[in-house]
Amino acid sequence: MNSGKPKLRRDIRFFGAAFLVVNAMIGAGIFALPGTVAANAGLLSPWLFLLVGLAFLTVVLTFAELASYFDRSGGPVLYATEAFGPLAGFSTGWVLFLSRMTAFAANANVMAVYLGSLHPWFATSWSRAAIITVLTIGLTWANILGVKDGVRTMGVFTFLKLTPLLLLVLMGLPHVTGATLIPSAASLGIEDLGGTTLLLIYAYVGFEALAVTAGETSKPRKTLPVALVRTVIATGILYFVIVLVFVAVIPAIDYRDATLVDVGRALAGPLGAVAITLAAVFSIGGNCAGSMLSAPRLVYSLAENRLLPAWFGHVHERYATPDRAILVMGGLALVFALSGSFAQLAIASSLSRLLAYMLSIASLPAIRRRADAETRARAYRLRGGYMIPAAGFGICLWLLTQSKPESWLAIGILLAIGVGLFWLERKTVRT
Repeated sequence: MNSGKPKLRRDIRFFGAAFLVVNAMIGAGIFALPGTVAANAGLLSPWLFLLVGLAFLTVVLTFAELASYFDRSGGPVLYATEAFGPLAGFSTGWVLFLSRMTAFAANANVMAVYLGSLHPWFATSWSRAAIITVLTIGLTWANILGVKDGVRTMGVFTFLKLTPLLLLVLMGLPHVTGATLIPSAASLGIEDLGGTTLLLIYAYVGFEALAVTAGETSKPRKTLPVALVRTVIATGILYFVIVLVFVAVIPAIDYRDATLVDVGRALAGPLGAVAITLAAVFSIGGNCAGSMLSAPRLVYSLAENRLLPAWFGHVHERYATPDRAILVMGGLALVFALSGSFAQLAIASSLSRLLAYMLSIASLPAIRRRADAETRARAYRLRGGYMIPAAGFGICLWLLTQSKPESWLAIGILLAIGVGLFWLERKTVRT
C-alpha cells in the first residue's frame, strides 16, 4: 500500500468507546421488551434480564480478550481471518455489516413511528419519509466530517435517552415492594423459556461494534476490553432496575400490551408519557448513530484486507474518515428504510450476529497461539483457560436452535450473495 495514503485517526477514547457500546445495545428494545417478557415471566422478568445478561457476559469477556490482541479496525473480521482464512473473515464481516445496516433501517422506521405518536403531523407517509431521510443523511454527513463528530453525536443521544430513563427509575423505585423484588414461590414460572431468552438476548447484542473501530481508538488494546466489560455490566444493571419498576407500576393483567411510555404516564401523567416517548426517539437515534459509526468500518476493513475492492477502503484526505464506506452504508440504509422491504433481513441479522459471535469465539485458540510474547503479555487474558469462551459458544449455539426456519433461509441467501462477491473480488486480485 502507498505509505502516503491518509490514515484513520485514533480519536475514540474511553468515553467515546463506552458511548458506542451503550448506543449499540440500548436501542428500541428496552422500550418494548419489558411488557412481552413480563407477560411470560411475571415478577421474575427483572431477574431474567439480569441472569441472561450475566450469561451473555461470557461472550463479551471473550471479545474483550480478542480485542486486546489487535489495534486495527475490523473486530470479528480480523479474528475470523486470522484463525480460519479470508473466506471466513469476509463472511463474518459481510453478515455483520448487513445486520447493522438493516437494524439501522428498521430503527429509522421505528423512530418515525414514535414521533408519529407525539403529533398527527408526523404520522403521514411523507412525514415518515422526511424523518427517515433527514436522520440518515444527517448521520452520514456527521460521520464523514470526522469520527469526533460521530462520537459527539452519540454523546448527545446518550445523554438525552438515559436522563429520562434514570428519572423514570428514580420515580418508580418507591413503588417497588419486597414482594416485587423477591417474588413468592406461587408467582414463579416462565412461559416458553427458550423463546423468551432468545428475545432477551437481543437487548444485549451490538457490543461488537466497539471492536470494529479499534483502528480509530486510542490505546485500543487497553481501552476496548475495559470499555466492553464495564459498559455491558452497567447496561445489564440498568435493564434490571427499569424492568423492576415496570412490573411494580404496571398491573399484571396489562403487562403484554404495556410499554415504558405507560410507566411514564402512570408516574408523571401526560408529561411523563411525552418524556419517555422522546427518550425512545433519542435512544433509537443513538443506536442509529452507533450503527453509522461502526458498520462502515466493517466495509473499510474488508477492503483493507483485500476482501472487497480497494475502492471501498478510500479514506478522505481532509477528514480522515472512510468516506466511501460511510456513503455506501447511508445509501443502502436509506433505500431499505424507505422501501420497507427490510423486515425479513432485520430478523436474519440477529441470527447472523450469533454466527459471527461463534466464529469469533472459535478463533481465540489460534489467536492465542500465534500471538508474539509481547502481545500475549499485554493481552486481557481470561482466567480458567477456555471455560468462559466455551460457555459463550454453547450459549450462542443453544440460541441458534431457538431460531425459526425462515430466518435460516434468509441468512443462507445473504451468505450466498456475500460469498459470490468474495469470489468475484478474489478473481480480480488473481488477474
